[in-house]
Amino acid sequence: MDMYVGGRWQGSSEWLDVVAPYSGDVIDRVPIATPNQVEEALATAERGAAIMRNLGGAARADILRRAAHLLDADLERIAHTISLEVGKPIGEATGEASRLGEMFRLASFEGTQIRGETLPLDAQAGAEGKLGFTLRIPTGIVVAITPFNYPGLLVVHKIGPALAAGNAVILKPASQAPLTALIITEKLVEAGLPESGLQTITGGGRAVGMALVRDPRVRKVSFTGSTAVGEEITRIAGVKRLSLELGANCPMIVMPDADLELAAEASAAGGYVNAGQVCISLQRVIVHEDVYGDYLEALRGPVEAFRMGDPLAADTKIGAMISEAEAVRVAQWVDEAVASGARIAIGGERDGAKLFPTVVADVTPSMKISQQEVFGPTLSVTKAANIDEAITLANDSSYGLGAGIFTKDVTNAMRFAREVDAGAIHVNWTPLWRADLMPYGGLKGSGIGKEGIRYAVEEMTELKTVIIHGLEGGST
Repeated sequence: MDMYVGGRWQGSSEWLDVVAPYSGDVIDRVPIATPNQVEEALATAERGAAIMRNLGGAARADILRRAAHLLDADLERIAHTISLEVGKPIGEATGEASRLGEMFRLASFEGTQIRGETLPLDAQAGAEGKLGFTLRIPTGIVVAITPFNYPGLLVVHKIGPALAAGNAVILKPASQAPLTALIITEKLVEAGLPESGLQTITGGGRAVGMALVRDPRVRKVSFTGSTAVGEEITRIAGVKRLSLELGANCPMIVMPDADLELAAEASAAGGYVNAGQVCISLQRVIVHEDVYGDYLEALRGPVEAFRMGDPLAADTKIGAMISEAEAVRVAQWVDEAVASGARIAIGGERDGAKLFPTVVADVTPSMKISQQEVFGPTLSVTKAANIDEAITLANDSSYGLGAGIFTKDVTNAMRFAREVDAGAIHVNWTPLWRADLMPYGGLKGSGIGKEGIRYAVEEMTELKTVIIHGLEGGST
């Protein structure tokens, strides 16, 4: 597929193969943007920012609603593309594809609700007779850099609010999975978006993405990816607004009064959806010592029920990881933990890019699979003596994206909500749950800023203060 730059679909002198992780087949290719094409995208976005800003909220909302209808009408193709390029089971891919249109509709509404407020200036002596109010204005050029794991969902979470708020967007999708982003771009162009309102540029993140990030014409960068890359962005971006959704190793506590069957079901859902390649995947399970063995036994059925196979088969519940190299890395981390005293309770086998759902028991906090982001189908289970130790272990991380607890004790649930450092707290469910309208973002090394359509619209705008002087009866 060609990329969309400068208001037209274009190729390049070099191309990048898009490989299906499950089969290893080349399913398409995309251009590797040249420096001249990166410059063309930036120059076009400069013009597009003025056009989008003056388009008006109602016109922008109409375009997004039309795009939503076009996405809904092409659901099967989009789901098939997601499944192929990510290795995601077709059921999960269809669920992701079905949310895209609704997210654009939500963005279309929120973009028409941008408002400021009046300021009580006369509360300050000497400010009588002056009128103050605030306006929210588009930031201008937004660069959106998206990961491979949700190639539709995480694209729309960025470009929907950015376009609804009146910005021009340059989208840089993940090199491993750019095809869904290009289909979404097709739909927006067909829906009547100004040709300079959105550009989707493909190629390597270091060459293309970082060139966009450091350019002073860009006012806003929205990035989802690793903490290491997020830190690099903060060093090179300069003075601009940043939203960074970064790494995680989400914990979940299981207390003695928990419904163990429900906790086990939630653990399997939270740990193995999309082969564990989700920012808010459940990674660390901290279980009270009184129910530690019972929890591991309850976990066996739900984990072993995950059928691994061809992502396009209807009964497949877990497909391949994004690459064999990633599967090898996760398997090595498991082996390191076992060598340090942990044990594999369930699974552990690997076949190419396919890593079977794995449960590692007797994990200590110092182990890599506990401290770092695994981003694979692996649960690490650790024992705790009481709620105090469990909360301490949950917070023993440089990340803070999501966390969960299973308990019937309201006091323990509220302690957990107040004391655990995470952007989203779940009581009696896994951290892997998200509504598209809710604020979403992490603490500590998990990032800065919020997604969620309403909150992202605010992140994609800037606040301007207006003061009118010399009103009748006022002081000078």
